[in-house]
Amino acid sequence: MKNVIFTLILSAMALMPVHADNKPSKLSAQALYAQFQNPDSRYRPFVRWWWNGDAVVGKELVRELHLLRDAGIGGVEINPISLPYGADQHGYKQLTWLSQPWLEALDTTLTEARRIGMTCDLLIGSGWPFGSETLPHKDRASVLLTAAIPLTPGRHYEFSKFDLFKRLDPGVSITNSAREPRLEIAYLVPDSINDFRQAKDVTAEFANGNYVVDTPAEGKYQLYAMVRFDSFASVINGAPGAAGSILDHMNAGAVRRYLDNMYNTIETKTGPLSRWLRSFFVDSMELEGTNWTDDFREEFKRRRGYDVMPWLPFTMFKVGRLGDVESYIFGAKKGPDFKNQVDRVRYDFELTKAELLQERYTNTFTSWCKEKGVKSRAQAYGRGFFPLESSLSYDIPEGESWTTNWLRHRLGEEMGDRDYRRGRGYTMIDKYVSSAAHLTGKRLVSCEEMTNTYLVFNTPLELIKIGTDMSAFSGVTHSVWHGFNYSPRDVAFPGWVQYGSYYNEKNTWFPYWKYLNNYRARVSSILQNVDMQTDIAILPPNADLWTEMGVQTEPFPRDLNVTYTSLIWEAIHKNGGGADYLSESIIEKCDVRDGHLCYGPKSYSAIFLPDVKGTTQGVMDKLLEFVRGGGRVFCIGTYPQRSLGLKDYQERDAKMRATVDELKGYADRFVLLEKPQDGKYLEWYRNVMDKYQLSHAVTITNPDRFVLQNRYKADDGSDLFFFANVNLKDSKQTDVVFPESMTRGKSAWLYDPADGKRYTLKLDGQRLHLDMGPAEAFFVVFNDVKAKAPVYKRKPLQGEQYIELGNWTASLHHSREGWVKTMAMPDSLQDLKNTEYSHFMGDITYTTTVNVESGRMPKYLNLGRVCEIAEVKINGRPAGVQWFGDRVIDVEGMLHAGANTIEVKVTTLMGNYMHTLKDNKVAQRYVIKRNHPLRSMGLLGPVRLYE
Repeated sequence: MKNVIFTLILSAMALMPVHADNKPSKLSAQALYAQFQNPDSRYRPFVRWWWNGDAVVGKELVRELHLLRDAGIGGVEINPISLPYGADQHGYKQLTWLSQPWLEALDTTLTEARRIGMTCDLLIGSGWPFGSETLPHKDRASVLLTAAIPLTPGRHYEFSKFDLFKRLDPGVSITNSAREPRLEIAYLVPDSINDFRQAKDVTAEFANGNYVVDTPAEGKYQLYAMVRFDSFASVINGAPGAAGSILDHMNAGAVRRYLDNMYNTIETKTGPLSRWLRSFFVDSMELEGTNWTDDFREEFKRRRGYDVMPWLPFTMFKVGRLGDVESYIFGAKKGPDFKNQVDRVRYDFELTKAELLQERYTNTFTSWCKEKGVKSRAQAYGRGFFPLESSLSYDIPEGESWTTNWLRHRLGEEMGDRDYRRGRGYTMIDKYVSSAAHLTGKRLVSCEEMTNTYLVFNTPLELIKIGTDMSAFSGVTHSVWHGFNYSPRDVAFPGWVQYGSYYNEKNTWFPYWKYLNNYRARVSSILQNVDMQTDIAILPPNADLWTEMGVQTEPFPRDLNVTYTSLIWEAIHKNGGGADYLSESIIEKCDVRDGHLCYGPKSYSAIFLPDVKGTTQGVMDKLLEFVRGGGRVFCIGTYPQRSLGLKDYQERDAKMRATVDELKGYADRFVLLEKPQDGKYLEWYRNVMDKYQLSHAVTITNPDRFVLQNRYKADDGSDLFFFANVNLKDSKQTDVVFPESMTRGKSAWLYDPADGKRYTLKLDGQRLHLDMGPAEAFFVVFNDVKAKAPVYKRKPLQGEQYIELGNWTASLHHSREGWVKTMAMPDSLQDLKNTEYSHFMGDITYTTTVNVESGRMPKYLNLGRVCEIAEVKINGRPAGVQWFGDRVIDVEGMLHAGANTIEVKVTTLMGNYMHTLKDNKVAQRYVIKRNHPLRSMGLLGPVRLYE
């Protein structure tokens, strides 16, 4: 009877929704290792599941759920989106979002996902940002745009409103045919202006028809025109029913009405969504430059104390798609005092916009989710949002990481200083998101990984692994792969492809995807049960950015005022420390205790201000209190020198200068540092760290820009370190010295997420020699566990004596066309890129025979260079799969005296083959038109056996 009851309990648990709490129950060291060995589904990567065109069928949805689960995926983010560009609909009907057939498809998905133990998140709406075809006019977003038209002296001009509207027609991703322009302000402006009162208001003259002006013979003028466009943009990639006008995110009523309409409609079919969903999800807030709402002027005056309208045209730049600034050289020349004032108004404008978005959108959405009993998950950033504060209130804050364009940013190959994007998989925004999580004690930080719009068919699993290791370095603890395309099996090859790394059963490496998923699940099982240790703070110069250039909070901003900010936190971590970002509002709310800035669970002993020129008096007062209490402030390049915003700025500037002067009296704790030289950030910080004895968890004797380090603390007091070498080709060596207080009486372990095993580490006193192969990552753990485990030893890359294998026969099996062909390689291995099979895709099985003498039996097989995945058999027995890093196989005990058969199956990428599909729109879009070069293929060696 007890067994029956237990079985019933397990069955009931299987039918419960799968939730991932952001503060899971505490685990002992042994329980943490057990979870590492066999991670729960909550730790497994999820996928962004593109419901392409919402052309979905219940039977196919169920099949794909099972396909994903069997590949090691733990959950899905249901993401309705338009059909991919140029896709053949293949007779499948596109369902209208929230229609009865769509609700039935959703219900089928939720029911089956719960039955098989998978988690579901649901996108709010479709595409980004959300909206719909039926959105009421009052709920649609608006934008203000300014034109500055140079006028030649001594000329006659006639302008109509239509002329202005045509000049300013918003440069958006998806044009909205319902857009409605309205002239707000028109000024005739001298081309050298020192006061906005020098501008002549000619708005009323447009009301009488054409505006006619004869410019004076002397002096230059410009016609400024500020136009409001309502309903100006449409949802990007919106599916039927959820395309159309985008929502006004600065209108709390509009946000609430949209959310309620979606929820109430779905609930009629499914019942309360808390039974089915882990979270409601919102993608990055690409609002196309939205900067206005009906009561903005009144709210600005209430908050900032003056009327923004006379100033506003002068604060704006020429913008295009997504609100990106096309040129900062814009409009009439401004005298220095007037420019200073205009910049301050720009800051006030951006601040007001961010406050309205926070209060009316973010707070409305997060409180609505709590009301519905479903978690909130969001990429809470975008042009106009607070880059840090916007992530504080979400249950699951999310970042975004990229494979990037391997021709430009070369992930795993470079890590330069001149362009903060080069070689980085994580984006600039990820550190803000993870810092917000640390400040609020959240352990679950998800990430859209690895966003891929370039290398869809040319992305090896190894590159994704390096990218996700970089995400972990930036503070991410859970992966949501970007993305899995809903695509029925009978759709013409390669199926519907929206974006992503082609996670599809037709991909050559799909059978090996589970290795990556298991790896990432093990990493997440650790990271979601520990706390990152960060005790150095950084205040990024975002207030200056807003003042001088306006907001720039996309994942990869093109233009920044201080380009090296992210290199500072990198250098801190790579030298053995840990850092978080703070903001003005966070610092103002900090307590000062025992010489530390304290907020929530976090405590910081020092703070860096990289080229921060402007900040608030509240920040300066807090820093003065901090320094008086023993804390240290490091200003890089400059001291703070100005207040923010326009009202009473001269008085506030004077007070700030007085505070800075007072801080300078603490010369040992208020320090001005020179800006680091390009290429010297690691060395620069090492010198600062040593000179000022800044805290760091470990001493890394030979810091390397490719060697990443984070320190964590587990609930039982265990110390953990995540080390990663994110170089695709080169090994890295350094010594790491741990403090005695951390190692005394503790067991030292290496947890290898590639195989789920732990190994004993042998330290030389407090010193560990770190020898990491390409793309290798692992955890170093100190705890009280006493257990037996093999001693960790990196597989040797060579031996004093070796046997080089040759005389290979290669059998090529084309994974799409099905043919099998054989080629002999009697002399040396060949790169298939340079043969008649240069456009091959599939598996290549290399076979040879080697004679081994008795008494000296090799232990290792080094495959040399492999493109891309290698699966080895020795005498017909499986010997292992190598999908990243050094392709070295432990073959001890698998060889015998005499003849031995070595078989190496190499799985290639698809990109070379896609070049041959000249009439295939998907191949055209992602390979041919991008001019992807042919990639090397196959087993390149040299292949050697040694002891």
